[in-house]
Amino acid sequence: MVVLAGCASAPDTPSRYSISQDRAPSNDFDISGLEDARPRYEAPRKAGNKSPYTVWGKKYWVMPSADGYVERGIASWYGEKFHGHKTSNGETFDMYTMSAAHKSFPLPGFARVTNLDNGRSVVVRVNDRGPFHGDRLIDLSYAAAKKLGYQSSGTARVEVAAITVRPDGSMMIAGAPYPNAEAPIAVSDQSMASGQALFVQLGSFSQRSPADGLSRQAKQQTERSVRVRRIDTADGAFHRVQVGPFVSAEEARREQQALASRGFGQAIVLTDTR
Repeated sequence: MVVLAGCASAPDTPSRYSISQDRAPSNDFDISGLEDARPRYEAPRKAGNKSPYTVWGKKYWVMPSADGYVERGIASWYGEKFHGHKTSNGETFDMYTMSAAHKSFPLPGFARVTNLDNGRSVVVRVNDRGPFHGDRLIDLSYAAAKKLGYQSSGTARVEVAAITVRPDGSMMIAGAPYPNAEAPIAVSDQSMASGQALFVQLGSFSQRSPADGLSRQAKQQTERSVRVRRIDTADGAFHRVQVGPFVSAEEARREQQALASRGFGQAIVLTDTR
């Protein structure tokens, strides 16, 4: 059996952990200043990427690439029991950072995780294996679960979209371009003439309900037009919550920063159809 240290759903080794049941930290951890993981290119490591591997008699395969991956399911979280122990790729698990465990992601990797019940999104770095209990899709660190608002309930319905980064720094999310928020945005006259424009996108969901919820929140925080735009892709339909359009990248950036200061930390600027 592969040793999968660190993940809340990995087989327990009594001599390894000082407490028997996982739990939240005793202190009231403040997440208000906690930033999401910053996607960057990292070559897959040998540690944690053996494929197939076996846990409790069941085989699992690691994806050769997470490019285009998007899936919905149940998220859980892990915390104090595993804090300070090794993750599957040899790093040290820190429940106060934005990390996650997944059964098949290449390690390390990055993903956007969206709580389908409240519309909140976070970006996490995947550096561990699991979860292996029931139908759970992903285990988040305690900090990431708290940012998504489900640390008290223990689980949540989520959408997981892989963020893949190429050696040149370009990024994709679930197979679509994912612009770096710090990079300049170029909008050509041709694209503007063909019905394209700049928007600040607050989130993208496979279901309409959380998109509508996020749209209502945004309308209370901006005087700009807010829309929910449905697009159909090879992976199914997505509902994009967008503010705009804007006539310049500078104008879009100002609105992005304003919305980020009002709690919309996942806002990105992109070009889309008017």
